[in-house]
Amino acid sequence: MPQEKKPRQKKATNSERRVEMMEQIIDAAEFLFSKHGFYGVTLRDVATRIGVHHTLINYYFEDKKALFDAAFARRAVVTSERRMKVLSEYDEATKGKPSVEGAFRAFLDTDLDLYIQGEQGWQNYGAMTAQVANTPEWGAEMMDQHFDPVVLRLIELLKKALPDCAEADLFWGYHFVTGALMLTLARTGRIDRLSGGLCKSDDFAAVKERMAPFMTAGLLAICQCRKTEPKI
Repeated sequence: MPQEKKPRQKKATNSERRVEMMEQIIDAAEFLFSKHGFYGVTLRDVATRIGVHHTLINYYFEDKKALFDAAFARRAVVTSERRMKVLSEYDEATKGKPSVEGAFRAFLDTDLDLYIQGEQGWQNYGAMTAQVANTPEWGAEMMDQHFDPVVLRLIELLKKALPDCAEADLFWGYHFVTGALMLTLARTGRIDRLSGGLCKSDDFAAVKERMAPFMTAGLLAICQCRKTEPKI
C-alpha cells in the first residue's frame, strides 16, 4: 500500500520571518523593561535574552528608545481602542445618561480584564505603563499620544453623569483614578508586605471589584463638598 505523501510545509516568506523576529524582540524587551525600567536595559540584554547578536536588534530598531516605543505602542493601541469602544457602547446603552460608577467601570474594568484574562505579557506591559506615567522627561508625551482620546471620552461621560460638578473636579478625579491604577499596574509588592499577605499586588480581580466603587465615592464626595462650600 503506497504511503500517503505529507503536504510540504509552506516556507515562511522574508516578510513573515521579519514580523516573527520583531515580535520576539519586542516580547523580550517588554519583559526586561518591565523588570528593570528603560535605563536598566541595554540592546545587548535584549539580544542575549533571545539568543541573537546585538547588531541584529539595531537592524530592526534604530536605538533603545525606538524599541521601547514599539513595545509600549503594541498593547497601548489595544487597551485604548477597547476602552473607547466600551465607553461609547455604555453611553449609547444608557441613552446619554451614564452613572459615575458605570463610566468608571467601562474605563477601569475593561483595562483590568486584560491583566486578569490576558497572558503574562499584559502584566509586563502594565508595569511598563506605570514607569512611563512616572517619567516626566518623555513619559507624559507618550501617555498623551496614546491615551488622551480615551481619557477625554471618560471625562465626557462623567460630565453627563455629574452636570453640576465643576469641570476641574472631574479632571482631579481622573488624576486620582489614574494614580491608583498606575500603582496597581506597577505591582511593587508593597501591599503584600503591609497586609501580611492578605492582599496581593497581582490580584487584579480584587482590584477590579473595589476600584470603581471606591473612586465613584471619592468623586461624588469632592463634587458634593465643593458644591456646598460657603461662598466668600
